[in-house]
Amino acid sequence: MTIDQADISPGRKFSGIWLIPVLALVLGIYMVIDNWMNEGPEIEISFSTADGLEQGKTKVKYRDVEMGTVQSVRLNDKFDGVIASVKLDRQALPLLRSDTRFWVVTARVGADNISGLDTLLSGAYLQLAPGTGEEGARRFVGLEHPPLTPAGAPGLRLNLTSDKATSVTAGDTVLYKGYKVGRVETMEFKPADKLVHYQIFIDAPYHELVNSNVRFWDASGVSLSASASGFKVQTGSLESIIFGGVSFGVPEGVKDGGPVAANSDFKLYPSYEDILKNPFKYGTYYVVSFSQSVKGLLPGAPVEFRGIQIGKVDRIMLKEGQALKLRSGTEGEGSPIPVLIYVEPGLMELPDTKASIDVLRRGVTRGVQDGLRASMESGNLLTGAKYISIDFYADTPPATEGSFLEYTTIPTVETGLTQLAQSVNSILHTIDELPIAETVASTNSALASLNQSLASLQTLMANQSTQQLPMQLDQTLQELRDAISTLSPDSEAYQSLNSSLLSLNRTMGNLESLTRTLAEKPNAVLVSPDPVPDPIPEVKQ
Repeated sequence: MTIDQADISPGRKFSGIWLIPVLALVLGIYMVIDNWMNEGPEIEISFSTADGLEQGKTKVKYRDVEMGTVQSVRLNDKFDGVIASVKLDRQALPLLRSDTRFWVVTARVGADNISGLDTLLSGAYLQLAPGTGEEGARRFVGLEHPPLTPAGAPGLRLNLTSDKATSVTAGDTVLYKGYKVGRVETMEFKPADKLVHYQIFIDAPYHELVNSNVRFWDASGVSLSASASGFKVQTGSLESIIFGGVSFGVPEGVKDGGPVAANSDFKLYPSYEDILKNPFKYGTYYVVSFSQSVKGLLPGAPVEFRGIQIGKVDRIMLKEGQALKLRSGTEGEGSPIPVLIYVEPGLMELPDTKASIDVLRRGVTRGVQDGLRASMESGNLLTGAKYISIDFYADTPPATEGSFLEYTTIPTVETGLTQLAQSVNSILHTIDELPIAETVASTNSALASLNQSLASLQTLMANQSTQQLPMQLDQTLQELRDAISTLSPDSEAYQSLNSSLLSLNRTMGNLESLTRTLAEKPNAVLVSPDPVPDPIPEVKQ
């Protein structure tokens, strides 16, 4: 019997047919990786409506270069808007930042410009404006209106606030001395602070004209004012007259300030005249109190230092003064009336800065110690208007600054008509205290006595003997004149008297010589003090 042996042969080699699926797998992986590496981001943009957005058709452009397509448009969760899903090219990755903006470009006809006419043929599209913020953003809020300033444009963006809405609106021009230098970008009313907020942009190089002391005002329309010299008309450019605008500049008498940073806040004034009323930005408050009447002292009244205005009266703090008296339990007592004043360093030729406020406060503190006081003066006797005067008084008692609520107080004095009125009142009070009735009674009694004396004198003058007194007096005076005439230099009595006086003078002289001799030689009466020698007789020849 024959046993068959199995033939064992080596296995077949790897078949080339498997190369196809391997290559397909590698190619697929490569395509996935390449697609992943080259695939652009997908973002979401929120809009209030889907006007101009079409799924799969609306393109996204940047500098007229297509960067992506709108993939889908759906309502948001609250149904108060839409969300557009956009697929962008990978080259758009560096453009997606936190402040990147998107808006729908369509044909728009406005009061100041016409834009987007090319979309009438090509259709609406999404415009991309890259920002400068942090990269990596994927969700954005689309703009309802195109921005008026291109992203990255050189210049300065500022914020303006106003107490009420003016004729200024988004799209209006910003002027400097009538020349267009920028534009108003947005306008919004915020209920939180009840202010109207504007955002403006000033193009380079005009943004260098802005400093910390500039003021912004509404330059819309025409301003007409009348005075004794005639009518005065102020207008901006024709564009600002028709559409409105904002103007800025440094008020007269105010020095240029320092540079300002982007997004700084400024106040928007209603007109240029309002700027002149308060041209300075920095100031400080003080309180002065007066015991006399404050009638005629109104808010806005000037505060002067030696005749130079340095501020104004802000208001009469009657309510605060009453509340303070109620808290202190002195509501029944008379107390001074506090007046709040606002002082501006710029009016004193100091820089309009916060540092000047510190300089002013230090000066007032030293001044109060040296006699600086505030007083209320009459500015107009016809209208009764009053103002606050601050000056140095040498004779005032020492004093220091005080405080009223959160304000510093300046001591006050009473001067001028007020002091005169008080002096008159004091005099009248003194006169009122005089015993007028007793004095009048005494005067009446004295007058009665005088009447009696005059009556007696009249009776005496009526007597005959009294009437002869003038004749007798005239006779006596004639005799006196005759007696005096005998003593004239030409009369004998006068010459005799003169001779007697001469003899008396010679006698008195001899007597004086004798008295002197006796005082020196008492024995001179008995013995001759100087014996005279006998004369020698002459010899007769």
